[in-house]
Amino acid sequence: MPQQFSFHQASEAISIASTLATRPTAEEKATLRRGWTTGACATAATKAAFALLVKGQAPDPVEITLPKGETPAFALGMEERGVDWAKVGIIKDAGDDPDVTHGAMVISKVRFAEAGDGVLFRAGKGVGVITKAGLPLPPGEPAINPVPRQMMVRVIQEEAARLAVSADVEIEISVPTGEALAAKTWNPRLGIVGGLSILGTTGVVHPFSCAAWIHSIHRGIDVARANGFERVAGSTGSTSEAAAQAFYQLSDIAMIDMGDFAGGMLKYLRYHPVPKVVVAGGFAKLCKLAQGFLDLHSGCSQVDFDWLASREIGLGGTPELSERVRNANTAAEVLQLCLAANVAIADEVAALSRETALGVLRGAPIEVETMIVDRGGNIIARAGQADGE
Repeated sequence: MPQQFSFHQASEAISIASTLATRPTAEEKATLRRGWTTGACATAATKAAFALLVKGQAPDPVEITLPKGETPAFALGMEERGVDWAKVGIIKDAGDDPDVTHGAMVISKVRFAEAGDGVLFRAGKGVGVITKAGLPLPPGEPAINPVPRQMMVRVIQEEAARLAVSADVEIEISVPTGEALAAKTWNPRLGIVGGLSILGTTGVVHPFSCAAWIHSIHRGIDVARANGFERVAGSTGSTSEAAAQAFYQLSDIAMIDMGDFAGGMLKYLRYHPVPKVVVAGGFAKLCKLAQGFLDLHSGCSQVDFDWLASREIGLGGTPELSERVRNANTAAEVLQLCLAANVAIADEVAALSRETALGVLRGAPIEVETMIVDRGGNIIARAGQADGE
């Protein structure tokens, strides 16, 4: 069963896609300012809207308690009251994280429901609706993550008890710009249509969070499995993704945005297997995987040119070529040198990267293929493909 902590953390994760190349060091991260999740903003807006509905006045700022006990206060971005409803908006502050939802207005509209209904959730403008299986909530439900739901239920129950009123309410969460923002996330691939997901497990956005990206990978696998896909493909970037998708004519749902986190994808697949998996990437990235690295980011792993030289010699290369490989500036230069000398270094790297992947999977019932794609989008090496594929 999928873990019940996030739909996919996609809004947070996709927004750091273009910045992973400059992932900050631990020292740099220590100076970055944290922010608040859409779930925390929705909870604060709900608490304020409920007070506005009952008392005619909303607290500003409004304070909430997060799952780990932190008590941030949120300034109100807007408030409005009707005959039988009230709504409050809070502008999301993602801190120093390059989050696609930073600056978006998260609005909660609250009205009383029928006695015995409890707390009901609705998707307003810019909040998505789930249309595919494999996520923590069933199709047809608003894409409001379980933890934010729990947080909102708790503040309603606490405030209702304090104000001596009914806790049967309907909460409609909206993000006016959400539909446009969702196009920059992975929601469409996961079958979440119409807008964003309301996310968060702790309420806190940690700048450049790798965990958010890896959670997104997990949710992508969950959805692919739940929808019966026999083959998925994880890629290190858009060029290799396009090549793998076109080669196998794969649905968007079968495409896993692995990025640099090969280990994050493979370790999850070990316990949540899909019959066939393609790991696609450029030559340099798969060199690192072939060397045994599972985080392919330049801050965590480097191409070993001495290692490449030893592989080239083993493939019948010359000492002169080996020396040029050792002194090459980039992996791309090594590839060109070997291609010119008719040394099949790409095939070797594809085979060895597949061995690394199989080692991580530890015998899971998965057919693994690795695919190396050049900068022009051409597939130049494959390993582990089934006969005829």
